[in-house]
Amino acid sequence: MRTIYIAGNFLSSRVGVRGAGEDLAEKLRANGWKVITASSHPGRLKRVLDLLWTAWSRQKSYQIAAVEVYSDHAFRWAELLCFVLRALKKPYVLTLHGGKLPEFAQMNPSRFRNLLFSANAITTPSKYLLQQFATDHKNILYLPNGLDLNNYPYPHRTIAHPKLIWLRAFHQIYNPKLAIEMLKKLVIEYPDAHLTMIGPDKGDGSLPEVRQIIEKYDLNSRVSLTGAIPKSQVGQYLSESEIFLNTTNYESFGVSVMEAAACGLCIVTTNAGELPLLWENGVDAIIVPMNDSKAMADAVIRILTEPGLAQKLSINARKKAENYDWSVILPQWEALFDRVLNHG
Repeated sequence: MRTIYIAGNFLSSRVGVRGAGEDLAEKLRANGWKVITASSHPGRLKRVLDLLWTAWSRQKSYQIAAVEVYSDHAFRWAELLCFVLRALKKPYVLTLHGGKLPEFAQMNPSRFRNLLFSANAITTPSKYLLQQFATDHKNILYLPNGLDLNNYPYPHRTIAHPKLIWLRAFHQIYNPKLAIEMLKKLVIEYPDAHLTMIGPDKGDGSLPEVRQIIEKYDLNSRVSLTGAIPKSQVGQYLSESEIFLNTTNYESFGVSVMEAAACGLCIVTTNAGELPLLWENGVDAIIVPMNDSKAMADAVIRILTEPGLAQKLSINARKKAENYDWSVILPQWEALFDRVLNHG
């Protein structure tokens, strides 16, 4: 039996956000792997201790480790964990995440490169990060996040209605207030427009700010705030809407955008990070500048009024999502882990 320790974000039961590592662990188990995971602790100290203790105490239970790498405090956790893994002579694969990682790497170049060159293999789900780090390490493998297409209903759309949806955490890096600023402009021409906003409160003041703006613009009847929802319900919520708004200022892949594509929604997204590399403007999404509520509103109006555009965006978005089904992605992960195990 092949065995692996996956170290990353396993927080869905605590904060309502399911990380890519959780899906990978689930798929590997279903394919016969024995999988050990950490950590599900949201607190920093308990989290890092759990990551390190799991690596040490379960050392006889895994052959290889997969370590998620983010910026800031999380980068230090990855450094410490990889130090332990090297001491245990365990091969490990790094996966680079997060739109802020290039900024962190630029401020900490030696630490970043040292961690990269300590690994047996490096992956990233982001073409943006692949591009950013091309000069730091030439052998980073692009390996995108997977999704189960069967969990995302795909109603065939020929036209779109002003049924909008936003799906992220309420945090400043995702700029949720931009969606409300956009809606304020949209309701002038479409007074029946409605926006559903889904996601957990990350506690930085973004959710209270959104509530204040909704009240200020008298949009209470036009906005529904659902909070976090289980991953199993994401596809159903998305498929009941028609236009997906992605307002983020940072992006290294955009799982929620790909989920919207799987449901055939018409996507309007900012041009942050990965997004213009992954999506083709006017073909499978409409791409607008960051922090530009007018451009976002104009894009939505274009989808609502331009003949054939909604259908084109919907069909092409779904086609793109089909390339990211786990039936395509999982064999690539298994091949990588087997290669590291066999050749180091």
